Amino acid sequence: MSKTLSLFSALLCTFIWGTTFIAQDTGMDDIGPFTFNSVRFFVGFLAIIPLVFIFEVKKFKQEFRFDIKTFAVLSFLIGLSLFLGSALQQVALLYTDVANAAFFTIFYVPMVPILIFFFKKDSLHWSVWPSVILCLIGGYLLTDFHDAIVRLGDALVILGALFWSTHIIFTGMIVKKYNLPLTIGAIQTFLVALFSFMIGLLYEEFVTESILNEIDSILYAGILSGGFAFVLQIYAQKNITPAPAAIIFSLEGVFATIAAWFLLSQILGINNLIGCAFILSGVLLSQLVPLIKKS
Repeated sequence: MSKTLSLFSALLCTFIWGTTFIAQDTGMDDIGPFTFNSVRFFVGFLAIIPLVFIFEVKKFKQEFRFDIKTFAVLSFLIGLSLFLGSALQQVALLYTDVANAAFFTIFYVPMVPILIFFFKKDSLHWSVWPSVILCLIGGYLLTDFHDAIVRLGDALVILGALFWSTHIIFTGMIVKKYNLPLTIGAIQTFLVALFSFMIGLLYEEFVTESILNEIDSILYAGILSGGFAFVLQIYAQKNITPAPAAIIFSLEGVFATIAAWFLLSQILGINNLIGCAFILSGVLLSQLVPLIKKS
Protein backbone atom coordinates (compact mmCIF):
# COMPACT_ATOMS: atom_id res chain seq x y z
CA MET A 1 0.00 0.00 0.00
CA SER A 2 2.82 2.41 0.92
CA LYS A 3 4.51 1.63 -2.43
CA THR A 4 1.28 2.45 -4.29
CA LEU A 5 0.84 5.73 -2.40
CA SER A 6 4.44 6.67 -3.14
CA LEU A 7 3.95 5.99 -6.86
CA PHE A 8 0.75 8.09 -6.84
CA SER A 9 2.61 10.88 -5.00
CA ALA A 10 5.40 10.78 -7.59
CA LEU A 11 2.93 10.99 -10.48
CA LEU A 12 0.93 13.83 -8.89
CA CYS A 13 4.16 15.66 -8.13
CA THR A 14 5.28 15.26 -11.75
CA PHE A 15 1.92 16.47 -13.05
CA ILE A 16 2.23 19.67 -10.98
CA TRP A 17 5.81 20.21 -12.16
CA GLY A 18 4.81 19.74 -15.80
CA THR A 19 1.92 22.18 -15.70
CA THR A 20 4.05 24.69 -13.78
CA PHE A 21 6.39 25.01 -16.78
CA ILE A 22 3.81 27.31 -18.37
CA ALA A 23 3.56 29.45 -15.21
CA GLN A 24 7.35 29.70 -15.06
CA ASP A 25 7.52 30.94 -18.64
CA THR A 26 4.64 33.43 -18.47
CA GLY A 27 5.50 34.58 -14.93
CA MET A 28 8.55 36.57 -16.07
CA ASP A 29 6.74 39.12 -18.25
CA ASP A 30 7.27 41.87 -15.66
CA ILE A 31 9.85 40.48 -13.20
CA GLY A 32 13.25 38.77 -13.31
CA PRO A 33 13.94 35.06 -12.76
CA PHE A 34 15.39 35.45 -9.25
CA THR A 35 12.55 37.73 -8.16
CA PHE A 36 10.08 35.16 -9.47
CA ASN A 37 11.83 32.28 -7.68
CA SER A 38 12.30 34.13 -4.39
CA VAL A 39 8.60 35.06 -4.16
CA ARG A 40 7.46 31.73 -5.57
CA PHE A 41 9.38 29.61 -3.08
CA PHE A 42 8.60 31.91 -0.14
CA VAL A 43 4.91 31.44 -0.94
CA GLY A 44 5.58 27.69 -0.98
CA PHE A 45 7.28 27.97 2.42
CA LEU A 46 4.29 29.87 3.86
CA ALA A 47 1.96 27.17 2.53
CA ILE A 48 3.92 24.32 4.15
CA ILE A 49 5.02 25.75 7.51
CA PRO A 50 1.55 25.62 9.19
CA LEU A 51 1.37 21.91 8.32
CA VAL A 52 4.78 21.39 9.94
CA PHE A 53 3.48 22.74 13.26
CA ILE A 54 0.27 20.73 13.00
CA PHE A 55 1.70 17.34 12.02
CA GLU A 56 5.44 17.14 12.64
CA VAL A 57 6.68 19.36 15.49
CA LYS A 58 5.73 16.63 17.97
CA LYS A 59 8.06 14.22 16.10
CA PHE A 60 11.16 16.41 16.39
CA LYS A 61 12.38 15.06 19.70
CA GLN A 62 12.17 11.46 18.51
CA GLU A 63 13.61 12.06 15.02
CA PHE A 64 16.52 14.23 16.18
CA ARG A 65 17.54 12.23 19.24
CA PHE A 66 20.51 10.66 17.43
CA ASP A 67 22.01 12.81 14.69
CA ILE A 68 20.73 16.33 14.04
CA LYS A 69 24.00 17.30 12.33
CA THR A 70 23.39 14.87 9.45
CA PHE A 71 19.86 16.23 9.06
CA ALA A 72 21.18 19.79 8.90
CA VAL A 73 23.88 18.94 6.34
CA LEU A 74 21.55 16.96 4.06
CA SER A 75 18.82 19.64 4.34
CA PHE A 76 21.32 22.30 3.29
CA LEU A 77 22.53 20.18 0.34
CA ILE A 78 18.94 19.57 -0.76
CA GLY A 79 18.13 23.28 -0.52
CA LEU A 80 21.30 24.26 -2.39
CA SER A 81 20.66 21.68 -5.14
CA LEU A 82 17.07 22.86 -5.53
CA PHE A 83 18.18 26.50 -5.68
CA LEU A 84 20.82 25.87 -8.35
CA GLY A 85 18.56 23.61 -10.42
CA SER A 86 15.54 25.94 -10.32
CA ALA A 87 17.65 29.09 -10.81
CA LEU A 88 19.42 27.74 -13.90
CA GLN A 89 16.13 26.48 -15.33
CA GLN A 90 14.37 29.79 -14.68
CA VAL A 91 17.18 31.90 -16.19
CA ALA A 92 17.40 29.51 -19.15
CA LEU A 93 13.78 30.26 -20.08
CA LEU A 94 14.92 33.80 -20.95
CA TYR A 95 17.24 32.43 -23.63
CA THR A 96 15.52 29.31 -24.94
CA ASP A 97 11.99 28.04 -25.54
CA VAL A 98 9.98 25.66 -23.40
CA ALA A 99 10.50 22.77 -25.84
CA ASN A 100 14.27 22.93 -25.55
CA ALA A 101 14.13 23.39 -21.79
CA ALA A 102 11.78 20.42 -21.38
CA PHE A 103 14.09 18.13 -23.34
CA PHE A 104 17.34 19.14 -21.66
CA THR A 105 15.81 19.00 -18.18
CA ILE A 106 15.14 15.29 -18.84
CA PHE A 107 18.93 14.84 -18.79
CA TYR A 108 18.65 14.38 -15.03
CA VAL A 109 17.18 10.94 -15.77
CA PRO A 110 20.49 9.40 -16.96
CA MET A 111 22.48 11.59 -14.56
CA VAL A 112 20.91 10.02 -11.44
CA PRO A 113 21.92 6.38 -12.08
CA ILE A 114 25.29 7.49 -13.45
CA LEU A 115 26.06 9.54 -10.33
CA ILE A 116 24.86 6.72 -8.07
CA PHE A 117 26.98 4.21 -9.97
CA PHE A 118 30.02 6.51 -9.96
CA PHE A 119 29.93 7.08 -6.20
CA LYS A 120 28.84 3.45 -5.54
CA LYS A 121 26.07 4.53 -3.22
CA ASP A 122 23.57 1.94 -4.42
CA SER A 123 23.19 -0.97 -6.81
CA LEU A 124 21.15 -0.59 -9.99
CA HIS A 125 18.70 -2.95 -11.62
CA TRP A 126 19.58 -3.52 -15.28
CA SER A 127 16.17 -2.23 -16.39
CA VAL A 128 17.19 1.32 -15.47
CA TRP A 129 19.51 1.65 -18.47
CA PRO A 130 17.05 0.73 -21.28
CA SER A 131 14.47 2.86 -19.44
CA VAL A 132 16.85 5.83 -19.58
CA ILE A 133 17.33 5.32 -23.34
CA LEU A 134 13.57 5.13 -23.91
CA CYS A 135 13.04 8.33 -21.92
CA LEU A 136 15.71 10.23 -23.85
CA ILE A 137 14.29 9.09 -27.21
CA GLY A 138 10.83 10.03 -25.98
CA GLY A 139 12.04 13.44 -24.90
CA TYR A 140 13.61 13.99 -28.32
CA LEU A 141 10.38 13.15 -30.12
CA LEU A 142 8.17 14.93 -27.61
CA THR A 143 9.82 18.32 -28.00
CA ASP A 144 10.58 18.31 -31.76
CA PHE A 145 14.18 18.96 -30.79
CA HIS A 146 15.39 18.53 -34.38
CA ASP A 147 13.76 21.87 -35.25
CA ALA A 148 15.40 23.77 -32.40
CA ILE A 149 18.64 25.71 -32.17
CA VAL A 150 21.12 25.08 -29.38
CA ARG A 151 21.51 28.29 -27.38
CA LEU A 152 22.93 29.59 -24.12
CA GLY A 153 19.70 28.64 -22.37
CA ASP A 154 20.09 25.01 -23.42
CA ALA A 155 23.53 24.81 -21.81
CA LEU A 156 22.11 26.34 -18.62
CA VAL A 157 19.32 23.74 -18.50
CA ILE A 158 21.82 20.88 -18.95
CA LEU A 159 23.89 22.26 -16.05
CA GLY A 160 20.69 22.63 -14.04
CA ALA A 161 19.82 18.98 -14.72
CA LEU A 162 22.96 18.02 -12.79
CA PHE A 163 21.59 19.74 -9.70
CA TRP A 164 18.10 18.26 -10.18
CA SER A 165 19.78 14.86 -10.08
CA THR A 166 21.75 15.66 -6.89
CA HIS A 167 18.52 16.93 -5.35
CA ILE A 168 16.84 13.58 -6.04
CA ILE A 169 19.84 11.66 -4.67
CA PHE A 170 20.15 13.74 -1.47
CA THR A 171 16.38 13.48 -0.96
CA GLY A 172 16.63 9.70 -1.25
CA MET A 173 19.33 9.76 1.46
CA ILE A 174 17.48 11.96 3.97
CA VAL A 175 14.10 10.21 3.76
CA LYS A 176 15.74 6.92 4.75
CA LYS A 177 16.86 8.46 8.06
CA TYR A 178 14.14 10.98 8.97
CA ASN A 179 10.36 10.75 8.64
CA LEU A 180 9.80 14.51 8.31
CA PRO A 181 8.68 15.25 4.72
CA LEU A 182 6.89 18.50 5.58
CA THR A 183 9.82 19.85 7.60
CA ILE A 184 12.30 18.98 4.86
CA GLY A 185 10.01 20.62 2.30
CA ALA A 186 9.72 23.79 4.39
CA ILE A 187 13.48 24.04 4.91
CA GLN A 188 14.36 23.61 1.25
CA THR A 189 11.76 26.10 0.01
CA PHE A 190 12.94 28.67 2.56
CA LEU A 191 16.58 28.20 1.51
CA VAL A 192 15.72 28.60 -2.19
CA ALA A 193 13.69 31.74 -1.42
CA LEU A 194 16.57 33.15 0.66
CA PHE A 195 19.29 32.41 -1.90
CA SER A 196 17.13 33.74 -4.75
CA PHE A 197 16.34 36.93 -2.80
CA MET A 198 20.05 37.55 -2.14
CA ILE A 199 20.94 37.19 -5.84
CA GLY A 200 17.86 39.18 -6.86
CA LEU A 201 18.90 42.13 -4.66
CA LEU A 202 22.19 42.35 -6.56
CA TYR A 203 20.91 42.04 -10.13
CA GLU A 204 17.16 42.77 -10.17
CA GLU A 205 14.58 45.18 -8.80
CA PHE A 206 11.79 44.06 -6.47
CA VAL A 207 8.80 46.17 -7.56
CA THR A 208 5.56 45.32 -5.75
CA GLU A 209 3.32 46.31 -8.66
CA SER A 210 5.29 44.13 -11.09
CA ILE A 211 5.18 41.18 -8.70
CA LEU A 212 1.41 41.56 -8.29
CA ASN A 213 1.02 41.52 -12.09
CA GLU A 214 2.40 37.95 -12.02
CA ILE A 215 0.48 36.85 -8.91
CA ASP A 216 -1.46 34.05 -10.64
CA SER A 217 1.70 32.39 -11.97
CA ILE A 218 3.49 32.94 -8.65
CA LEU A 219 0.70 31.40 -6.57
CA TYR A 220 0.42 28.33 -8.79
CA ALA A 221 4.16 27.83 -9.04
CA GLY A 222 4.63 28.65 -5.35
CA ILE A 223 1.87 26.82 -3.49
CA LEU A 224 1.54 23.77 -5.72
CA SER A 225 4.94 23.36 -7.38
CA GLY A 226 7.31 25.15 -5.00
CA GLY A 227 5.51 23.85 -1.93
CA PHE A 228 3.36 20.73 -2.03
CA ALA A 229 4.93 19.07 -5.09
CA PHE A 230 8.33 18.87 -3.42
CA VAL A 231 6.70 17.44 -0.27
CA LEU A 232 5.06 14.83 -2.51
CA GLN A 233 8.49 14.10 -4.01
CA ILE A 234 9.97 13.57 -0.54
CA TYR A 235 7.14 11.23 0.46
CA ALA A 236 7.36 9.37 -2.85
CA GLN A 237 11.06 8.68 -2.42
CA LYS A 238 10.46 6.95 0.89
CA ASN A 239 9.49 3.83 -1.06
CA ILE A 240 11.02 4.45 -4.49
CA THR A 241 14.76 4.38 -5.11
CA PRO A 242 16.33 7.47 -6.76
CA ALA A 243 16.93 6.05 -10.27
CA PRO A 244 13.34 4.83 -10.93
CA ALA A 245 12.06 8.00 -9.21
CA ALA A 246 14.02 10.12 -11.70
CA ILE A 247 12.43 8.21 -14.59
CA ILE A 248 8.92 8.80 -13.18
CA PHE A 249 9.72 12.49 -12.73
CA SER A 250 10.75 12.63 -16.41
CA LEU A 251 7.00 12.45 -17.17
CA GLU A 252 7.14 16.17 -16.44
CA GLY A 253 7.72 16.70 -20.17
CA VAL A 254 4.61 14.69 -21.05
CA PHE A 255 2.40 16.64 -18.66
CA ALA A 256 3.91 19.95 -19.83
CA THR A 257 3.04 19.11 -23.44
CA ILE A 258 -0.50 18.02 -22.57
CA ALA A 259 -1.01 21.21 -20.51
CA ALA A 260 0.18 23.33 -23.45
CA TRP A 261 -2.25 21.41 -25.67
CA PHE A 262 -5.24 22.25 -23.45
CA LEU A 263 -4.27 25.72 -22.19
CA LEU A 264 -2.43 27.14 -25.19
CA SER A 265 -4.16 25.14 -27.97
CA GLN A 266 -0.87 23.58 -29.05
CA ILE A 267 -1.89 20.37 -30.82
CA LEU A 268 0.22 17.25 -30.37
CA GLY A 269 1.75 15.89 -33.57
CA ILE A 270 2.46 12.25 -34.32
CA ASN A 271 6.09 12.61 -33.14
CA ASN A 272 4.88 14.09 -29.84
CA LEU A 273 2.46 11.21 -29.27
CA ILE A 274 5.16 8.63 -30.04
CA GLY A 275 7.47 10.46 -27.62
CA CYS A 276 4.85 10.22 -24.87
CA ALA A 277 4.57 6.49 -25.54
CA PHE A 278 8.36 6.03 -25.30
CA ILE A 279 8.56 7.82 -21.94
CA LEU A 280 5.58 5.93 -20.54
CA SER A 281 7.18 2.67 -21.69
CA GLY A 282 10.40 3.63 -19.92
CA VAL A 283 8.56 4.37 -16.67
CA LEU A 284 6.65 1.08 -16.80
CA LEU A 285 9.82 -0.88 -17.64
CA SER A 286 11.68 0.54 -14.64
CA GLN A 287 8.84 -0.31 -12.27
CA LEU A 288 7.46 -3.62 -13.57
CA VAL A 289 10.58 -5.59 -14.55
CA PRO A 290 12.05 -5.64 -11.01
CA LEU A 291 8.66 -6.78 -9.65
CA ILE A 292 8.44 -9.61 -12.20
CA LYS A 293 11.91 -10.81 -11.20
CA LYS A 294 10.97 -10.81 -7.51
CA SER A 295 7.75 -12.75 -8.07
